[in-house]
Order: sequence, then structure tokens, then C-alpha cells
Amino acid sequence: MLGILVFLGLAAAAALLIVGIYNRLVRLRNASESAFSDVDVQLKRRRDLIPNLVETVKGYASHEQKTFQEVTEARNRAAAASGPAEKGSAERILGRAIANVFAVAEAYPELRASENFQQLQAELSKLEEAIQNARRYYNAIVRDLNTAVESFPNNLVANNFGFAKGEYFELDTPEDRQSPQVDFGS
Repeated sequence: MLGILVFLGLAAAAALLIVGIYNRLVRLRNASESAFSDVDVQLKRRRDLIPNLVETVKGYASHEQKTFQEVTEARNRAAAASGPAEKGSAERILGRAIANVFAVAEAYPELRASENFQQLQAELSKLEEAIQNARRYYNAIVRDLNTAVESFPNNLVANNFGFAKGEYFELDTPEDRQSPQVDFGS
């Protein structure tokens, strides 16, 4: 009789452990999805700002059609991208296209002095910081999820219930990891 009670006690403890691990994995998965959604919102805000930036620069440098077309195409690719890896790659290309617009602006002192351009530049700078913060938070949640999925005994529960490692939102090249240097003169 005592053996049966010990067995039932161990089975109940194991069941509670499995439920606890499962619930923690669910919380981490949901947190990673929520954090990615936050990154996506910031990226959308940046994409929504780009047409205003392009139109402002176009007013001063209308002959730079190729640059404006590249930005528009990169923006469309970024909007259509899905998943952290694809979005990261598309946003990297978009960031380079935006840098090209700012390079065009360098040649036009009257544009750099424009209040509208300065406001767009400040707003874009704030958005870049918000994107970086959201991406950092997302990657921290994914790290926690990945650690939980790979750790013993969590990995036993994760494998049996279909939990997978999360995908980091990373930059592809070392140059992309550097802060952009944009100088609009004084």
C-alpha cells in the first residue's frame, strides 16, 4: 500500500512539473510573439514615414528618380516580408535605401535647412531608437525561450508538445551592426 502511495505521489509531482514547464514555455512563446509584434509596429511606423521623407527630398532633388524608386521598392519588400529573418534582411536593405536618400540630401543645403526635412529626420531618428529597443527586447525573449526549449528537463516537454526555438531578429553583416553616421552639416 505504501508503495502505491509513493508511486502516486511521484506521478503527481511529475505531472505538476510537466504542467509547470509547459505553462512556462507557453508564456515565453506568447511573449516572443508579442515582442515581435512590437518590433513590427515600429518598423511599420518607419515605413509609413518614408513616403513623406521621399516627397520632401523630391521637391528639392527631383532628378534623383533612381534613388527614390529604390527606396519605394525596398519599402514595399519590407512591408511584404514575414518572419524575423526575412524582415531583418528586408529592413537592412530599406535602411541602406534611406541612407541613400540622406546622401542625396547632403547635396542640397536648402533641403537640410527645411523645417519639414528636419522634423522628418528627428522623427526617423526616434523611430530608429524605438526599433532598436523593440528588437533588443524581442531577442532577449527569444533567448529565454530558446534556453527553456533546449534545457533539461524542459526539452523533453518542448519536444513532446511541439515547442520550437525562436528566430532572432538579426542584422546580416558587420557593417549593419554599426550605427549609421549621418551628418547634415551645421
